Amino acid sequence: MQVLWLTAHPEPRSLNGSLHHEGLRFLQEQGHEVRTSDLYAMGWNPVVTAEDFSRPTPGEGAERLVVGSAAEEAVRRGTLAPDIIAEHDKLAWADTLIVQFPLWWYGMPAILKGWFDRVFVRGFAFGLHDDQGRQLRYGEGALAGKRAMVVVSAGAREASLGERGINGSLSDLLFPLQHGTLWYAGIDVVPPLLVHGADRMDATAYAAHADALRRRLKDLPHTRPLPFRRQNGGDYDENLVLRPELDSATTGLAAHYSTAAEAPTPGST
Repeated sequence: MQVLWLTAHPEPRSLNGSLHHEGLRFLQEQGHEVRTSDLYAMGWNPVVTAEDFSRPTPGEGAERLVVGSAAEEAVRRGTLAPDIIAEHDKLAWADTLIVQFPLWWYGMPAILKGWFDRVFVRGFAFGLHDDQGRQLRYGEGALAGKRAMVVVSAGAREASLGERGINGSLSDLLFPLQHGTLWYAGIDVVPPLLVHGADRMDATAYAAHADALRRRLKDLPHTRPLPFRRQNGGDYDENLVLRPELDSATTGLAAHYSTAAEAPTPGST
């Protein structure tokens, strides 16, 4: 594999930092090539601005900034900000993306959300069309053929991230990232790895989680992706609504897996 490991934690000596280094060591030991984007170490700027697209700062007399079209034009002309271009080069090189972060307020740290905002721009991660004019997204597109795995830590107990847990199911919490971002851009997403009980972890628990990470990385090239439905696979009508004859009893996020039976067990690792 050619792996881009994307991570977001401010403390390199943290649990996330330790697992990050263990994962990199294991991948290299197994003969895989690895590049990294350690966002806090890089001092990554998470804020989208006109300068990302070589545009003047909006103000009196300046052209109104339309982010999508400005990004698409900058991709075409090669005038994106250098730090964005560097991340595009890493993604173009990689066949596998690891996204690692602590779960903060039910989502990604802001710096990581800002990486997706600035890097997954129209003209690079989405915005392609087929010869019928249909948008190539949700299973198709510029990043199709790559795969990704999310490694997420949480202070919560594993059961509390289950189907009836107070924190909500892990599959639902990660749906915006796994389905709405990665799968949207065409990337196959394998089931996530949950590192639970992060705030109460002792040496024995850490060893178990590190071993689970190594096993998941070893199996990653052959792991079956989450069975998300393809936008253009016939499951959705012209309004992008799931056809009524398909698993009509299932609603909400679970409906967008190919069958309810194949959807991941909430909170599973």
